[in-house]
Amino acid sequence: MSGRFITFEGGEGGGKSTQVKMLADALRSAGIGVVTTREPGGAPAAEDIRELLVSGAVERWSPMAEVLLNYAAREMHVRQTVRPALDRGDWVICDRFSDSTMAYQGYGGGVEPARIQAIHEAVLGEFKPDLTLILDLDTADGLARAGKRLVEAKSAEDRFERMERDFHDRLRHGFLEIAKADPLRCKVIDASGDISSVSDKVRLTVSETLGVSLL
Repeated sequence: MSGRFITFEGGEGGGKSTQVKMLADALRSAGIGVVTTREPGGAPAAEDIRELLVSGAVERWSPMAEVLLNYAAREMHVRQTVRPALDRGDWVICDRFSDSTMAYQGYGGGVEPARIQAIHEAVLGEFKPDLTLILDLDTADGLARAGKRLVEAKSAEDRFERMERDFHDRLRHGFLEIAKADPLRCKVIDASGDISSVSDKVRLTVSETLGVSLL
């Protein structure tokens, strides 16, 4: 079986990391080799760039600088982690990918989408996920969940969480617009329920879209 590339997207607090782990477990139980990864990050140099992006002052980078940093990290990630796994026949599940750049820096930060798309094509050509699962959640609920998680983890990766509420509203709108523009690849999952019910929706969507039995 050839490798497939699945990405999880959405605003803060949607539970992407948890759902990545649960889907990976379900796929492994079905006898499929799985690699889980994340962005920014997923390769040594890309993890170094992640530290620059997700911590520090809110105004540390302009939105266009963030686009360029993300794509520098993404090129290394795809070259060193994603493509080799797919070539082996593994399925790759990634917590965020290029749609996050379009949503965060495009819809959220105001960078012209066509400029982001041009950079994507220059770096990755036509490479894109086979399936993108967008975990959608009310903005206030998502930020509350994210804040609780950061406190519990004592994490300093809170640069985007500290941005104004309007930014996060634009972000949510952006992800829904991305899904509307590419409905064959992008599937919106209501993330307002408990972890188990969201996982059930994820497995059903993956089963129906990619033709693998996970139920």
